[in-house]
Amino acid sequence: MSDLKQLPTIADAERSALVEQLLGQIEHLLEENRRQAEIIQQMRDEIAVLKGQKAKPKFKPSGMETETEPDGDPDGSEGEDGDSGDDDGADRKPRKRAGSSKRSKTERLAIHETIKVAPTTPIPEHSRFKGYRDFIVQDLRIQAHNTCYRREVWLTPDGTLLVGELPASLNGGHFGPELRRYALYQHHHCHVTQPLLHEQLREWDIDISVGQVDALLSGDNEGFLAEKDQLLVTGLEVSRFITVDDSGARHQGNNGYVTQIGNDWFAWFASTGSKSRINFLQLLHAGNITYCLNEHALSYFQEERLPKEPLRRLKIGASPQIAGISDWEAHLDALGITRERHRRIATEGALLGGLIDKGFSLDLVIVSDGAGQFAILLHALCWVHAERLVHKLIPLNERHREDQERVRGEIWDLYADLKAYRRAPDPALAPSLEARFEAIFTQRTSFATLNQTLKRLHAHQQKLLLVLQRPDIVLHTNGSEGDIRGYVKWRKISGGTRSDLGKRCRDGFASLKKTCRKLGISFWDYLADRIEQHGEIAPLPDIIRERAAAARAVP
Repeated sequence: MSDLKQLPTIADAERSALVEQLLGQIEHLLEENRRQAEIIQQMRDEIAVLKGQKAKPKFKPSGMETETEPDGDPDGSEGEDGDSGDDDGADRKPRKRAGSSKRSKTERLAIHETIKVAPTTPIPEHSRFKGYRDFIVQDLRIQAHNTCYRREVWLTPDGTLLVGELPASLNGGHFGPELRRYALYQHHHCHVTQPLLHEQLREWDIDISVGQVDALLSGDNEGFLAEKDQLLVTGLEVSRFITVDDSGARHQGNNGYVTQIGNDWFAWFASTGSKSRINFLQLLHAGNITYCLNEHALSYFQEERLPKEPLRRLKIGASPQIAGISDWEAHLDALGITRERHRRIATEGALLGGLIDKGFSLDLVIVSDGAGQFAILLHALCWVHAERLVHKLIPLNERHREDQERVRGEIWDLYADLKAYRRAPDPALAPSLEARFEAIFTQRTSFATLNQTLKRLHAHQQKLLLVLQRPDIVLHTNGSEGDIRGYVKWRKISGGTRSDLGKRCRDGFASLKKTCRKLGISFWDYLADRIEQHGEIAPLPDIIRERAAAARAVP
């Protein structure tokens, strides 16, 4: 069976019920064989990477997001290096690179030094001076700059010593704010590892140790981390939707996960050891985790089919609010709820109840790739991930291939019209778009695996077509995928973090850097403003609030 690559074409007249059943079973076996082959290939790729060899190229992306744009440009946010977040680079239309519009290349440059240059050839007598022909040269000056602060010491008549105070930006340290700013920028923005950063600074005549480099990166960052925490609080408060995603993030030699939450105004990251629904709900609490057994919690228990006995105990022992994970665990123990599934459902429901009790908006849409941990409250699915399920199917004969391409074309056309609807909502068009969805995802083709995939997607019709009721949301999670790409690079370069403080700093500065980019703020300028305490750049949560207010004011 493993050597069978393609099924023979069978005429419709010969396709009896038994033949259809056998063909479906064969396709199922071939699909299972393909999955096993993919697992084997992944293991081979891992071995190749460990040996320093190149792994097999990944599956070619579909390009649906790009090709359904009227001007050929994706409407998703850009990734770490300016790439579209959906990884759909196949068959992409050529685009002009950013900044390629015609303008004088030096008109905005500040000139720091002017040098007059005379001709080397002797100037003949009676020659006339015709002015200057400017030639601009851009350069950098990278050098150590050491300052000795001679602090005056005075002895008062009563015996008190008065000593000159150092600038507040030094924070009592022996390394200046510009050096700290550069170290933070290189490490968190450019992904330069600590050993390489130490080597670089030493080559520039900075007398610094490995431990001092680590102190520059991790010390005195509470202000940054507090501002990062407020990003999520403000973002959830003012946003109409968020997109979410997760990826691997190693910590202390163990595999873990990083969860991204954000939209066009902010990006927020948190690294944890789990990516369960409990973990996601805890993250949405933004550090102040509370459990509440209110009507929303009880409704969740019923949806998840919590058995009657643990449900009765939860109702009897209901407490207005419980703060802290340890107190909640003790509460479950006291109620005698010991089974893992019952405790999980009870914890999820109580976290959800606590979240809503604190004011979490029931109108906030959570857009995800379909991962189960994100499927809470008002939930929408990413169309790029949905189409990818059809795109990745491997046809067994030419007829399968034709059916697959036809269905993909229909999905692309519907997706393009949904994007047009989002740009110019017209409720009168919603019924026709719903009818087209129904026709596409309930059709029967010659490809049994394709039929199963369409049936699976049809079950999520409400989540895929939520844009018809909420045209203010996005249709994909490209923004989240682009944001989280930095963690993938970090994982490949550094492997992971070693200390809890290092993990907090990684999450914190990744959040601040991405948010600055979304708000159009230079991360380099942001670091200088915070370290040197200029106060010229407003707190990022305040800027997010202003952007949200401006967006609501637009009709």
